[in-house]
Amino acid sequence: MIGAATIQTEVRHAHLFCGIGGGAVGFNRGSARVGNTEARFVCVGGIDSDPAACRDFERKARAPATCRDLFSLDQYRDFHGRDPAPGWEEAGPDALHRAFRLRPHIVFLSAPCKGFSGLLSETSSKTARYQALNGLTLRGVWLLLEAYKDDPVELLVFENVPRIATRGRWLLDQIVALLRAYGYAVAETTHDCGELGELGQSRKRFLLVARHQEKVPPFLYEPPKHRLLGVGDVLERLPMPLTGEGGAMHRMPALQWKTWVRLAFVRAGADWRSLNDLAVEGGFLKDFGIVPAGPWRSDVLGVMNWTDTAGTVTSRSGPTNGRFAVADPRAGELASKDRQAYGVGAWEDPAATVTSARSPGQGRFSVADPRFAQERRKAAFGVRGWEEPAGVVQGESLPSNGSFAVADPRPPEPIRGGKYRVTRMDEPAGTVIASSTTGNGAFAVSDPRVDGHPRSVQLGVREWSEPSGVVTGQMAAGQGPNSVADPRLGGKRFNTTYRIVRWDETAPAVAGPGGPGGGLAVADPRATHGPNAHHNKMRVEPWTDPCHAVTGTDRVGSGALCVADPRWRDGRDAYLSAGHYGVVPWTRPSRAVFGHGQHDNGFNSVADPRPDGKNSSTDESCGINGLGAEWTSPREEPEKSSILLPAPDERLVCVIFARDGTWHRPFTTLELAALQGLVDPEEQFELDGLSDAAWRERIGNCVPPPSATAIASVMGETLLLAWAGETFKLSAAPIWVRDVAVGLSVRPQEIDQ
Repeated sequence: MIGAATIQTEVRHAHLFCGIGGGAVGFNRGSARVGNTEARFVCVGGIDSDPAACRDFERKARAPATCRDLFSLDQYRDFHGRDPAPGWEEAGPDALHRAFRLRPHIVFLSAPCKGFSGLLSETSSKTARYQALNGLTLRGVWLLLEAYKDDPVELLVFENVPRIATRGRWLLDQIVALLRAYGYAVAETTHDCGELGELGQSRKRFLLVARHQEKVPPFLYEPPKHRLLGVGDVLERLPMPLTGEGGAMHRMPALQWKTWVRLAFVRAGADWRSLNDLAVEGGFLKDFGIVPAGPWRSDVLGVMNWTDTAGTVTSRSGPTNGRFAVADPRAGELASKDRQAYGVGAWEDPAATVTSARSPGQGRFSVADPRFAQERRKAAFGVRGWEEPAGVVQGESLPSNGSFAVADPRPPEPIRGGKYRVTRMDEPAGTVIASSTTGNGAFAVSDPRVDGHPRSVQLGVREWSEPSGVVTGQMAAGQGPNSVADPRLGGKRFNTTYRIVRWDETAPAVAGPGGPGGGLAVADPRATHGPNAHHNKMRVEPWTDPCHAVTGTDRVGSGALCVADPRWRDGRDAYLSAGHYGVVPWTRPSRAVFGHGQHDNGFNSVADPRPDGKNSSTDESCGINGLGAEWTSPREEPEKSSILLPAPDERLVCVIFARDGTWHRPFTTLELAALQGLVDPEEQFELDGLSDAAWRERIGNCVPPPSATAIASVMGETLLLAWAGETFKLSAAPIWVRDVAVGLSVRPQEIDQ
């Protein structure tokens, strides 16, 4: 049996606000098949206002790009602050017909997002300039719908930053109403493009998807999701920066010196907020300092490694002229052969020659005598063995004259004449001599009867059932056990001080001053539940509980008004707030590449564990290691560079060696493009122009091609089903656009008949 031949059906796609063509490149790679029909994706054109982006689009997407803005006249004036130049004309629906060679089946709109971005303050977003830019989203959708109102485009995809759902809500409501008026079913979703395209970065984007209900009856399903890659999975395929490989876009950005210092103090995996943990006194860091380390030959008081070359010997090779000392690894081997100063020689080795002046610094004249343990008779302050004779008694037998003390091995035997001794109860006490002091013998007796004679115990506490001791003239604590251990303390006593009454007990009557003289406090089990919970001071509510009413003063002491937000750790807040000066671990995905991905507006630095690579470069370079800094500059003399640090605003290239051995550095422009999926790491890649800043902005505005491929594939399958007359497909994937038009299963021509 021979299978039917494959039929290719053309699926045309166009791109409004096309940028450099990331979405178009991804759609060109889309694949879809239904039965023996296979989709072939063809780009019919793009429109953008940036000439450089249009040139990049034509090279990458292999389709024509029209360069013109789509502003209305009022929007142009508000955005630019002036009237347009002579010859400018307001774009109308016919401009789209001229830009796109053929009517597209899918249109991808990636409208400008700066006005909705979290990088822009709320105040700036409300200015006329950014309101005009925001309004361009609505105008672009209207132009598209009007251009093809007689033959509507089957599927639309509107992409933007997630914050458009809040900051641009009023525009979205108008866009949705407009699409529905033209017969489209609409779904608003937020997707991680990194998961859709299996990227090495997390890139959450707002996606509004519209399906023309009459022309496309089948549901549109969501693209499958994948695991995010780590930064290292992508960058390990690229050559090392500063090696000259990878082209002009693979060079380290030259940042200001003060920016490098800030990056050096950011904790790995954290963002700029970790700088707030540094202690500052008088405008200076309390616990850290940065000092220059000049070239090797000019280091003073230094010690060279054994394998390094020593500095040049000048006319005066003193210790402050350079590093002339060498750390000799052979010292241990030669220890028994040379004549080290202040040394102690072995017993079997000969002593050094006695010179005219024998001082410790001239050699090893001391000997380690192994016979010391055997020569005990001559030792001063010594203790002799029990079996040895005592030393000769001299004129004055002082401890320093010899060893006169004896180590007596007999102390375990009873010594009745021992001093300061305690005699057992069943033994007789020692004889009382003229002076019966503790030093004259053992007169104290260990009385075992203490437990049985509580009357003699001082400072004691009697049992409740025992009689109290005799009351003497002055019954003080030291005269006997006059206190009683009252077993009734655990009962209910209304005069207990500092007591907390149980919740199910009755509180005692308030008498006199209601102070600590009675159990007036109550342990309330309702503190964390019920209507009284708002009385808790400075408490944080769980995310699932409602916040309490705001009283006259909403201070922390007024009630539990704070909420523990569980969304902090999912990466979304860090993306929206754009943590500054962040360092991404090598094994984790990068954050989204912004339209202007610089060192100070996101996690655009990487902890690179490959610092052993070749780091040669003709550019200025700097290394920050630990608490010190080392740098060289071709514009400075060596002597000057060894004592000066760069100016705060001087731009140079640095490498930060962290304490964990990794190399913290900003991403190169090529690496940002690779993380975006815009380029294969093994390919040569270059955008129009020579500006890194312009390249990074266009890359940040770009739709990741792998993500666009995933979207194109599910859309292509839906179109093939619709064109084959299918109205439904069973799938386990979530439905992206669900709304169903009336009479789906009846074809229009059948209704006419």
